[in-house]
Amino acid sequence: MVTETDLVLLDGRTLHVYDTGTPAPLTVVWHHGTPNVGTPPPPLVRARHDVRWVSYDRPGYGGSTPLPGRDVANAAACTAAVVDALGIDEFAVAGHSGGGAHALACGALLPARVLAVVSISAMAPFDAAGLDWFGGMAPASEASLRAAAEGRVAKEKYEAAAEFDPDVFTDADMAALNGSQSWLNDVVGPALAAGPGALIDDDLAYVTPWGCDPALITAPLLLVHGGRDRLIPASHGAWLAAHCPTAQFRPHPADGHLSVLDHAADALAWLARH
Repeated sequence: MVTETDLVLLDGRTLHVYDTGTPAPLTVVWHHGTPNVGTPPPPLVRARHDVRWVSYDRPGYGGSTPLPGRDVANAAACTAAVVDALGIDEFAVAGHSGGGAHALACGALLPARVLAVVSISAMAPFDAAGLDWFGGMAPASEASLRAAAEGRVAKEKYEAAAEFDPDVFTDADMAALNGSQSWLNDVVGPALAAGPGALIDDDLAYVTPWGCDPALITAPLLLVHGGRDRLIPASHGAWLAAHCPTAQFRPHPADGHLSVLDHAADALAWLARH
C-alpha cells in the first residue's frame, strides 16, 4: 500500500510524496518520467517486498507546487527534503526517461547519502561533448526538444499545437504499454490534468545546464537502455557509460523506450546487491 502525503517546504511550496512505508533493508527513491506523476511503479513494488519505495511529484506535477525555471539538479534538493522528512538517511535512487536524468543528479549531488543509482532510458546532458544529442530521435521527439532548446516561448507554442505521434514508440513499446507496463497509462493523465506546464519545465531543464555533472557520481551506477529507443536513443546511455567512472551499461538491443522497463526487476536486483 502506498501512502500519499503533502510535504510543505521551507519556502512554502508543497511536494506531493508517495511512500510504501514499511521498514525495509533498502529504501529506493523513484524519479518519474515526463510527463508522469510519482506513483512508484506497481510491477517493481510487487517484485521486491524488501524495498521501501519513496517518490514525489516533481514541481508542477500532480500535487506539487510549480517551480518554473527549475533545473535537473533541483531533484537533489527535493529528494533530500523528502527523505529528511521521513527520517531516512541513506537510500538508492532509480528513474526512467526524464526521471533517469533526475536520478543521476541525486547521485552526483548527494554522494554521502546515495548508495547506488539505476538510470533507465535517460538522456545525457545537453552539452555532452562529442554526442549528436538529437541523432536517432523520432521526428516528433526531436521537434519537441528542439523547441525547448529555443526557449520557453517556442516550447509553449509547440505544446499548444502538438499531437501525440505514435511513431516515437516501437511495436515492443506499444505491447508493453498495453500489457506489462500498462501502469504508465495511469500516471500520464494526472500529470497533464493541469496542462503542459510541468512537461514544459522538464523539457527546458533537459536542454539547459543541468546544474550537476553525472561524471561526479561515486556510487555504483547502472545504466539501462533500449537499443531501439526512438525517444531518447541508446547513444545517450552509451555516452553516459563512457563518462561516468562507476557506470555499468546494459543495452537491450530489441527494446524501445518503454519495453526496456520489462528489465527493471533485474536492475532492481542489481540495486539490492549494491
